[in-house]
Amino acid sequence: MDRIHNKQRFLQILNGSPMAIASDETTRICNHCDRAIPSSNIDLHYAHCSRNLEKCKVCGDMIPIKYAEEHFLDTHAPVACSLCSETMERGNLDIHKGENCPQRIVTCEFCEFPLPAIDLAEHQEVCGNRTEMCYLCNRYIRLRERYNHETRCTGIAENNLESSRDVRAAEREQGAPRRQPPEYSRRRLLFTIAITGIAVLFGSLFFQKKAETAQVMIDNGILQLTLSNPDGIVTGIRYNNIDNLLEVLNEESNRGYWDLVWNSTGTTGTTGSFDVIKGTSFNVIVETEDQVEVSFSRSWGSSQDSKLVPLNIDKRFIVLRGCSGFYSYAIYEHLKDWPGFTLAETRLAFKLRKDKFHYMAMADNRQRYLPLPDDRLPGRGQALAYPEAVLLVNPVEPEFKGEVDDKYQYSCDNKDSQVHGWICTDQPAVGFWMVTPSNEFRSGGPVKQNLTSHVGPTTLAVFLSAHYSGEDLVPKFNAGEAWKKVFGPVFIYLNSGMEGEDPLSLWEDAKQKMVIEVESWPYTFPASDDFPKSNQRGNLSGRLLVKDRYVSEENIAANGGYIGLAPPGNAGSWQRECKDYQFWSNTDVNGYFVINDVRPGDYNLYAWVPGFIGDYQSPHLITIAPGSEIEVGDLIFEPPRNGPTLWEIGIPDRSAAEFYVPDPNPIYINKLYLNHPDRFRQYGLWERYAELYPDGDVVYTVGTSDYKKDWKIENNKYEGSTWEIRFKLDNVDQSNSYILRVAIASATFSELQVRINDPKAKALFTSGLIGRDNSIARHGIHGLYWVYNVDIPGKLLLQPDNTIFLTQPRNTSPFQGIMYDYIRLEAPPSSSSSSNQ
Repeated sequence: MDRIHNKQRFLQILNGSPMAIASDETTRICNHCDRAIPSSNIDLHYAHCSRNLEKCKVCGDMIPIKYAEEHFLDTHAPVACSLCSETMERGNLDIHKGENCPQRIVTCEFCEFPLPAIDLAEHQEVCGNRTEMCYLCNRYIRLRERYNHETRCTGIAENNLESSRDVRAAEREQGAPRRQPPEYSRRRLLFTIAITGIAVLFGSLFFQKKAETAQVMIDNGILQLTLSNPDGIVTGIRYNNIDNLLEVLNEESNRGYWDLVWNSTGTTGTTGSFDVIKGTSFNVIVETEDQVEVSFSRSWGSSQDSKLVPLNIDKRFIVLRGCSGFYSYAIYEHLKDWPGFTLAETRLAFKLRKDKFHYMAMADNRQRYLPLPDDRLPGRGQALAYPEAVLLVNPVEPEFKGEVDDKYQYSCDNKDSQVHGWICTDQPAVGFWMVTPSNEFRSGGPVKQNLTSHVGPTTLAVFLSAHYSGEDLVPKFNAGEAWKKVFGPVFIYLNSGMEGEDPLSLWEDAKQKMVIEVESWPYTFPASDDFPKSNQRGNLSGRLLVKDRYVSEENIAANGGYIGLAPPGNAGSWQRECKDYQFWSNTDVNGYFVINDVRPGDYNLYAWVPGFIGDYQSPHLITIAPGSEIEVGDLIFEPPRNGPTLWEIGIPDRSAAEFYVPDPNPIYINKLYLNHPDRFRQYGLWERYAELYPDGDVVYTVGTSDYKKDWKIENNKYEGSTWEIRFKLDNVDQSNSYILRVAIASATFSELQVRINDPKAKALFTSGLIGRDNSIARHGIHGLYWVYNVDIPGKLLLQPDNTIFLTQPRNTSPFQGIMYDYIRLEAPPSSSSSSNQ
């Protein structure tokens, strides 16, 4: 602070003022700074000025030379607004964000809802036309006219309204009060935490059950959250005059809960003991007029060996004043002297009322009315090839008859799964949303797929799972391995509409709220020291360039690349990392990136770029310290490349989405995915391959075939299959090797064998048994990513006709198979080989 203060004072002295120059003394213009200087001082001034100052090329100010670079970086360096991406001088950024940015968050003057400034006028045009009753005259007044009305209102009620309102006698005698703001916003809000023994009576014509439980209730005037004590199970959420948004017909332990799947050391696979996590100790962590945070914890001891997962678990719930929702996070800890274990899954789940929540939304083009859970029961639903998939044969609502319901049809990449949930379309409509503001605590990186919301009605926050990856993403903890991780916080957001308002507006509101939560990350209010705040984290920035001289003589800006910090490992190891934290961002059109709010620790920097195969990894560890600002400069990613491209099939983007997706079997339909970009999510597409190719397999002719029509996303027909790639070479360099690069988007208990020009020859290459991601069965267009580079000796190639045979011989299950991402044949670096295409 002293240096900055002295620098500013020095500039003030040098810049001077008219009072510093005697009015009766002649002056001369300094040839260096262009200022009028008393003639008697000009030589001394010039010597000092030319030695110590330089003119800023941008603004023209004279700046001390030693501060010139700092002046440019602080004032003129181009920087992109994190909200709207507009580029400007850094000195103008604060004013832009505070006053001019179209994406800055402002609040509606009528409903106080926060939203981007660019949307304010349209929102207020609608919102201002809403009406509310004046409590003086009982007339309905537009919100935009409310202030002027209240200043001149006489308090005389119109007869036609007075007779239709149930006005209390005391109000009629004393005069109705002027309308007040909501209670929670005009006075100190009092939270209530009620810990009581209560008798709850469950009754019907068939049975009644009496249970005595202890409960914790948190009420902020908008919602009332009830949790069992000390279990920490969410048993009730009261909101908008609905006594409980959760399924009251379920047992209390099956409404809102954290759970996990675990196994003892030495076991393999993705299954294990299912545990709805119940606390044994309750504590109030924070209780103020603005916040309540409560803890339900469970400690592990040796007496629980083989009975409970060897973890200390602390589940937290937070309610804030004036907030229409609540937050939850959990801290898992394994001490060094405890036994080892595997953790196949952990998540937060909510089971909503099936009589109210029927409409599910997870994206603008992935939302619909869903069947009832009863429709999946025997007699109404017919189990298909695996238990999660059910054909609805006699649903309660006939419109769903003939559809397939499968929760995996609503899976989503982590990067795209920031908000999802349900709408109760009863008037006024109510929304229940799971908002995940960060992916730092999720395993597997940005393209790992997880479940979201599905028939139940169920809403999930999945933090760790083996879905679309298999055992590779099941963390294995050894005895003697200390570990601690914070999962969350996530935000459970509740919203409601006005009477008669379109219920789907709640989805738009939930998306806006998600943006606000993302901008607020990392949160400032969680009380645990294990959750570092923003000033306890670090930031990293730089630029990623791609070097591929067979594509461009110049380095290519990595537009739309994925770049992230993850625990140290090998190139691409981040997609199998499942114990610690990851922090990902995207590069802009010029390759620049910023990764903000990284937890302190040692990381490798990883990246991959759509359009190029392979993975980038930084050559050195990067250490993030609290408050650090690290600039790594230009990073050069050299994707695998040996020679010029002879031909290629597909797009290198780690997905098989560009290839041909067959029409679904008419008896297995999900109406959402008819004429939809994600049509690959239809059930049973693996069966269509045998129908399309009853007597043979794919034959792809380079230069004639179109991969969008002639290359399939799956290759399973209950038997091994061999696909052919036919191509021509005018010249063959028999003294050098060619390179076949095969990028695989998904593999399930499969094997890739490569043969050249002889389908019965010994395989030139085999991958061995690979993959357990089950993407074929679970409607995913990708799983884990694999790249194989196959050397093809030139002597195996012919002039002009050649065929590459790709064989997948494994055939013991209908779900075994490979989804290709991209295939490329490269000539030797100095070869004159060419292909006829």
